[in-house]
Amino acid sequence: MTAPSPHSFSPSPLAARLARRGIHYGWVVVAVTFLTMLVTAGAVGAPGVLIGPLRAEFGWDTADISAGFAVRLVLFGLMGPFAAAFMNRFGVRRVVAVALALIGAGILGSFAMTKLWHLLLLWGVVVGFGTGLTAMVLGATVATRWFSKRRGLVLGLLTASTATGQLVFLPLLATLTEQFGWRYALSFILLVLLVAAVAVLTLMRDRPADVGQLPNGATQPTPAAVQPATFRAMMASPILALRDASGSATFWVLFGTFFVCGASTNGLVQTHFITLCGDFGIVPVMAAGMLAMIGIFDFIGTVGSGWLSDRYDSRWLLFWYYGLRGLSLLYLPFSSFSFYELSIFAVFYGLDWVATVPPTVKLVADRFGDQANLVFGWVFTGHQLGAAFAAYGAGFTRTFYETYLPAFFAAGLLCLIAALSIVLVRERRTPLSPMTA
Repeated sequence: MTAPSPHSFSPSPLAARLARRGIHYGWVVVAVTFLTMLVTAGAVGAPGVLIGPLRAEFGWDTADISAGFAVRLVLFGLMGPFAAAFMNRFGVRRVVAVALALIGAGILGSFAMTKLWHLLLLWGVVVGFGTGLTAMVLGATVATRWFSKRRGLVLGLLTASTATGQLVFLPLLATLTEQFGWRYALSFILLVLLVAAVAVLTLMRDRPADVGQLPNGATQPTPAAVQPATFRAMMASPILALRDASGSATFWVLFGTFFVCGASTNGLVQTHFITLCGDFGIVPVMAAGMLAMIGIFDFIGTVGSGWLSDRYDSRWLLFWYYGLRGLSLLYLPFSSFSFYELSIFAVFYGLDWVATVPPTVKLVADRFGDQANLVFGWVFTGHQLGAAFAAYGAGFTRTFYETYLPAFFAAGLLCLIAALSIVLVRERRTPLSPMTA
């Protein structure tokens, strides 16, 4: 497969019609990306309703199931920097199409799984690779390529699609699982993956030049990125970016705080909240509804965070986000898990579920320049390592101590530590040597 040329598509009639109405084609790309990230996030969030049914059908314990899902989260994160390199070389459209095919193959294969290693292979490896190609790096790449202004807002929208998709799909998946079985719930995910694939193949374009436009808000063409000469050089570019970035204290602070972000969201609440509520006598559909409420308020909070990150110091935004999230997680074990108290948690926690992403991306872009999408890929790896750590750790405490509550206390304390750590990020450093953007 060779890299597409900057003008691999002829000027789009749709882009021309929209331009006459004052609408930039970048918003079409954002809409397609939003749909793609929303749908693939549903696949990422599906394990939240699968733990109970898999435990009942196959007799696997929570710790073993959580280990399989933790592998998915690790690969989801490790693919981030390489996904950025693939998008740079092969184009967003091709990479996303391949990702959707991988996710679909992993889910389809799980209809026939009977052993624990099948779960590890299909959901851990295949779905992990596929979802990793459509992780937050996709949103960061689209925002920086297609928008010169309003990047924070676009990042907020696309980040919200990821978290909202993981949560809003859950009530429907829980209802399908409860009434018809988990295989019917996965069939629904396959259907929406197909819809997303059609939208990507028909409407997605790699760069503004592909439709004869400049980035939204730009007054002159963006210089063409320098591509690695060989496939081997392309695969080495994320490693070289990590080598350069690892000498920066800023990188390690962002990596560590994003580790905490993943541990306190995807790994803990997304994966185990429904089972936690079950321990207190709350049926899965109601618990999934609470997660959906978190998703709705997350959409508001994350879009708002993108707007704020265009205007205020990202470090202080992150200080408040991590601090408030930590307090909400420490509050939950002291609640009675009534509808009223869970609703308070859902609103308060939901407002900054992933509100941390837009200011984190802006800090990476500000401090690492041309390497930003590759460096953010590694920072996002920290996010998913944290998610995997919490997914397995919470499953371990549930299996061996018969309670999830120690995991929630630990996550709350980690968030407070992250809030204090983020103030260590200093002003913009000297840009690193240019690499593929």
